[in-house]
Amino acid sequence: MDIGFAVGPWDVSFEDIASSVEAAERHGFASYYLGDHFYVGEQLDSLEPYLLFTLMARETERIRFGPLVTPVMFRPPSNVGRLAAQLDLLSGGRFVLGLGVGWGEAEHRTYGVDWPPLRERFDRLDEYIQVMRGMWGEGPASFEGEHYRLDEADSLPKPEAGRPPVLIGGAGERRTLRLVAQYAAEWNSVDLTPEAYRHKNEVLAAHCADVGRDPATIRRSMTTIGFVGATDEEVEAATLTQMQRTPPPGNPTPAEYRAALREGGAIMGTAGEIVDQLGRLAEEGLDEVQFVYFDLSSDSLPAWLASEVMPQVADL
Repeated sequence: MDIGFAVGPWDVSFEDIASSVEAAERHGFASYYLGDHFYVGEQLDSLEPYLLFTLMARETERIRFGPLVTPVMFRPPSNVGRLAAQLDLLSGGRFVLGLGVGWGEAEHRTYGVDWPPLRERFDRLDEYIQVMRGMWGEGPASFEGEHYRLDEADSLPKPEAGRPPVLIGGAGERRTLRLVAQYAAEWNSVDLTPEAYRHKNEVLAAHCADVGRDPATIRRSMTTIGFVGATDEEVEAATLTQMQRTPPPGNPTPAEYRAALREGGAIMGTAGEIVDQLGRLAEEGLDEVQFVYFDLSSDSLPAWLASEVMPQVADL
């Protein structure tokens, strides 16, 4: 199993991002993904992920990176398609384009971005991918949809054939997993228990059968908003840091907060607990987990995961 990181580029500096992605690559992690939001919670410093991707493409050599995930309403597909193709070329084929329908209504309204009903956002995601696939193919592309259009757009330079890969985030059984079966090279979910993950995989397999696709051709990853550390004290400290940054509703104790997240599927605890949880998920087909990297000012988390967890899960 591969291990990567998911980072919210909020209330951090450019130097924090640069040093943490360098640490992730140096310690052998597979991926480093950035959240794509104007803000989450309070309006803090909010770094633009597509600007940071340029830095990452030039300053790293091996690690995969991309948005986790870009909401369809933020930018038109023609813009994102050009950015993705050129970032993939700039990085030598390491860019992964994560897409989703979005969930942060407040940030959309604050920044004057349309927030249509969920059904329309899913319809847009379908067209969004078709537009970009046309742009990435040979020759000029035209497209006439309900929401997006192209008229002989010859988007140059072109990416390598079959690139960049599209990742679709979410776990909705009717629309999300159907779109994964139709278009995605990778499916990303957030904090599912092994039992829930097994069920979602069964639903995905059924959608794949409907569209004539082998489900084994889809890479599976999961982001966990869990608290991990070398000791129980470090797990407690990570919990307190996140509770201060984003206070949970209901004023729970740290132990109650962890229990609620763990019940929902978050990966928690010290090395033995983590390896056990990843082993169960690997049995259900998980290829990669991304841990949320909360404190970018220190490389203690990647150093510890690399020494105590990665060797135990490498062959899962």
